[in-house]
Amino acid sequence: MASNKKGRVANRRPAKRAGVRQAKARPSPDREALAALDAAREDVTLEIEGERLKLTHLDKLLWPPDERAGLQGYTRRDYVRYLLRVGPYMLPHVRDRPLTLIRMPEGIAGRRFVHFHYEQRLPSFVDTLMIYSEKNDRAEEFLLCNNMATLLWLAHIGDLELHVWHSRASTAPDAKGASTDFLTSAESLRRSILNYPDYVVFDLDPYIYSGKEPAGAQPEFNVEAFERGKAVAYRLKALLDSMKLKTYVKTSAKTGLHVLVPIVRKLDYDGIRAFAETIARHLVRQYPDDISIDWNVTRRTGKVFLDYNMNVRVKTLSAPYSVRGLPGAPVSMPLTWSALETTHPLDYTMADVADIVAKRGDMWGDILDAKQDVAKALGA
Repeated sequence: MASNKKGRVANRRPAKRAGVRQAKARPSPDREALAALDAAREDVTLEIEGERLKLTHLDKLLWPPDERAGLQGYTRRDYVRYLLRVGPYMLPHVRDRPLTLIRMPEGIAGRRFVHFHYEQRLPSFVDTLMIYSEKNDRAEEFLLCNNMATLLWLAHIGDLELHVWHSRASTAPDAKGASTDFLTSAESLRRSILNYPDYVVFDLDPYIYSGKEPAGAQPEFNVEAFERGKAVAYRLKALLDSMKLKTYVKTSAKTGLHVLVPIVRKLDYDGIRAFAETIARHLVRQYPDDISIDWNVTRRTGKVFLDYNMNVRVKTLSAPYSVRGLPGAPVSMPLTWSALETTHPLDYTMADVADIVAKRGDMWGDILDAKQDVAKALGA
């Protein structure tokens, strides 16, 4: 397995890096690969960015249909086609970020498990990163998704959900000279750029039940809950607007929303978590009947849980444009704030997101250019 004594990206080949500004363009999908995929029967070998990738069992059903709910099914071929079209928009948001992957090798109706590492031999195009584990007292190899071939390979092995860290290994463009020693010790990891996130994160999770959930289950999606989550998101935006901080919003593709504040990488995770907690507590004082930060499920039932505790190095959010392992294949969709007003999360599924981004582009295309100084916003 690849390693690097300084903990930098362990490239198995020279990686083709696209800068953030390149990501703003409307990338064209690989039409030859799409044509080969559509013409294939059960197996196909695609030429992707100079790499050869064999995909098998293309008509394997990964998302079964739900006729009662009016939800269509999707095969591995459908998923690969989606990634070929949307992947160029998705990759800038996942590049150089350690992954947490949810694997469903038999599809969403089968067993699923979370993994960070891959014990078998990796393809040559897959990049990895050695990161010190305080829990296990050793450096461990994390997967990265830095190119289209890796994205399609992950799909082929059944990683149907991609979740990413809020920090990334690259020091460009705003942290040149920062430490990239991620593996020597816990202290070296804390000093490294991986301990300095690109965003402050707020995870809005409505604990408003539909009434159809089994006893002890999490709230199911329902329109009232989602609308109340949207109302809290707009209140959060208004507060951050008053501090001159630009915010970005996306659906979680489950019941909630994710609100991100892109920041210059001057504050570590402890610093931004403290900032997020201050914001969350202020909103709870303003709207105690609507918002909760309480970890006790009973005490937050009927309210929107505003989770600021996601601002921790090892915690992740679903990647922008990641499909979720749920019926109907909903997508964690970046939005504009105006688009959120009329949004229902099932507006964005594997069936229609590719056409939307082909028409509108990436609504988060400038997020890494929109860096803001939280210390200045606080008047520090």
